[in-house]
Amino acid sequence: MAISTYNEVSFFKNKVRREYHRWFSVHLQRDMELLIFGHGGKPMLFFPTRTARFYDYEDWGVIDAISDKIDRGELQVYCIDSVDKTSLYCKTIAPAERIKRHFGYEKYVLDEVMTFIRQKNNDFQTIIAGCSLGAFHAVNMALRYPFHFQRVIGLSGRYDLTMQLEFFDDLFEGFKNDDIFANTPTYFLPLLKSQQLIRVLQRLEITLAIGVEDGFLQNNIALSNCLSEKKIHNTLYFWDGEAHKAKYWGEMLKKYL
Repeated sequence: MAISTYNEVSFFKNKVRREYHRWFSVHLQRDMELLIFGHGGKPMLFFPTRTARFYDYEDWGVIDAISDKIDRGELQVYCIDSVDKTSLYCKTIAPAERIKRHFGYEKYVLDEVMTFIRQKNNDFQTIIAGCSLGAFHAVNMALRYPFHFQRVIGLSGRYDLTMQLEFFDDLFEGFKNDDIFANTPTYFLPLLKSQQLIRVLQRLEITLAIGVEDGFLQNNIALSNCLSEKKIHNTLYFWDGEAHKAKYWGEMLKKYL
């Protein structure tokens, strides 16, 4: 699929090359925007946090935290936009429609953004990463489509959107169907039978990090255990406190990239 971009702007900020791109998504039927940081190196597809925007990691200093790797040409970061407000977090539509809209976002990422990355960068050692709900997007997509990625990094992630916690709702309000099951790693991993897919997943470098006071701690432990039971190597790091803020995510990326 060919991607045509417009309103492309590139310049150098703090010695790091920065590009802005926007195009009309055929899968989402709307304009979608992204930022690229760096001139080369391993491409990293970076999902924003819950309902956040493509520019937030820059504004929050997360990009600055890894600017040395970007400046040296080791890493090229693609910060993409979210559609959470019209999909997973859209309470005005039925839960079944929310997950269908999420599938549209998934197609946008796989068919449009990944094609765009391949056009811009010929290094196929792609990293997929995200923080908070962005970690869900990254890890869920990597586990569902591991052929596309070499590494996945999930920071402060929530990997079961059906959980009801004190400060976080079940995003589907008790509703479950096959689409939700297929997008919940702790549901679908235990039932995974394909040895071919398991072998591909075993080649994936999986890094998870979570604060010991984060409400999603037990969900991270459950996911790590599900992966280990399938002999899919993963590393789960624990941080002091909640560690669910941008300053910690920058430190985590500096440490784990």
